Amino acid sequence: MVNMVKEPQNFSSPSFVFSLPNVLTHTPPKDYPFTHWCLEDVLPRPACEALIDWNPGRWAVAGDVGGRRETRNASRVFVTEKERRQDYRIDSLACHLNADPMRQVFERVCGVVLEKAALRLELCLDQEGFWLEPHTDIGAKKLTLLVALSVGEDAHTWGTDLMMPDGTPVVRASGHFNSGVLFVPAQNTWHGFVRRPMKGVRRTLIINFVDETWRAVHELAFGPRA
Repeated sequence: MVNMVKEPQNFSSPSFVFSLPNVLTHTPPKDYPFTHWCLEDVLPRPACEALIDWNPGRWAVAGDVGGRRETRNASRVFVTEKERRQDYRIDSLACHLNADPMRQVFERVCGVVLEKAALRLELCLDQEGFWLEPHTDIGAKKLTLLVALSVGEDAHTWGTDLMMPDGTPVVRASGHFNSGVLFVPAQNTWHGFVRRPMKGVRRTLIINFVDETWRAVHELAFGPRA
């Protein structure tokens, strides 16, 4: 992380309003093509600013990945203990997401059990040529929330594509800044990213909770839960 901001953060500070529990509680789910929630104003303003300020380097920006992020595993960017130490805004966001009140809202609204799940936060930087093949996120991922943080021209059109089982895109999530699409991975949660023009960098925060079978523990915001 280039910009190191180490000031202590008061979680009750008016500048760090964590409204996601309330936003999710009052957002009805959509059923097509699978159950998902379309959210607005997902992250606190300071957290958004920190994620925009974060410039890992050109090596972290992906173009054509052959439809799979795994092809660039060595160049992927995660919020780990190191990043949390360097910027209190990142740390505050991770702590709020990881805390029991947020987990309880996810569990109550989404019908998922997160008691032993670990928090994984990935910052994705994509550019012209990028695309993702249809996939479902099933397996160790217990919950997926994709937050749009792009500010480039036409960035509002860069949302994730929700798909039918045959890979046909039928719904495009919003790409508006600080909007998000949330779902519980299942065998029908097909999604991807249809290649489209991008002038600038597409910036997305992927929020996952993963179960105890997740082996890449170096990707976690906190250590695995006991």
